Amino acid sequence: MGETHIAVDKVTLAYGERVVLRDLDFEIEKGKVFVLMGGSGCGKSTVMRAMIGLLEPASGTIRYGETSFTGASPEERYRILRSIGVLYQSGALWSSMTLAENVALPLGEFTRLGPKEIQEVAALKLALVGLRGFEDYYPSEISGGMQKRAGLARAIAMDPDVLFLDEPSAGLDPVTSRLLDELILELRDSLGATIVVVTHELASIFTIGDDSVFLDAETRTAIAKGSPKELLEHSQDPKVRRFLTRGKDGKDGERKAEPRV
Repeated sequence: MGETHIAVDKVTLAYGERVVLRDLDFEIEKGKVFVLMGGSGCGKSTVMRAMIGLLEPASGTIRYGETSFTGASPEERYRILRSIGVLYQSGALWSSMTLAENVALPLGEFTRLGPKEIQEVAALKLALVGLRGFEDYYPSEISGGMQKRAGLARAIAMDPDVLFLDEPSAGLDPVTSRLLDELILELRDSLGATIVVVTHELASIFTIGDDSVFLDAETRTAIAKGSPKELLEHSQDPKVRRFLTRGKDGKDGERKAEPRV
């Protein structure tokens, strides 16, 4: 195993008295694509929220390198967050701003670049995701897949060390989803970033996932870890097999509905 970039150690996540997930333990290797997977309502997005500081764990520690994120001072946490990019499920683009203005927003807020330099960087990031020539378009003027790519351009505007993607393929047709998967792998290779993906889409999981953790809504913890392809071949857990075969595995029968959290 290579260098550990992010470590989640004995983490329990809760909203008030309601425990969502408990005793999470996994490590994410630097420069890899790591998938948080599981059925609907298992807490995938909740884990991501904790990893980017939007939810404080009820217990346990999240570390970036050797630095504790959960125990960091405001200044240290700010430094870590500066190295993180996030693509939210909806894209979360500002509808009143052009694509270039959306991408330029973090550059204007957090760098000392001048207006011309910011414009050049924004155009470059849009070009990297295949949106050259769309700088002056508004989100409402482009397709859902293009909106996801524009959101991705904004997420990489600051050249992050870690990129979080929340259901990047949600709502996209299979062809657009496949193209987005290819783009994610290209960005991993070109940026050298560690990428954490929240998804339940099997095609994406097997295409981009170097490593993964499987979250279970019933037991409220992680019940499997490892490469998605290896889990498909070797896992004996019926829940993991049902998820990774979508109920087509003869031993496990039809996939059961997952409870929502």
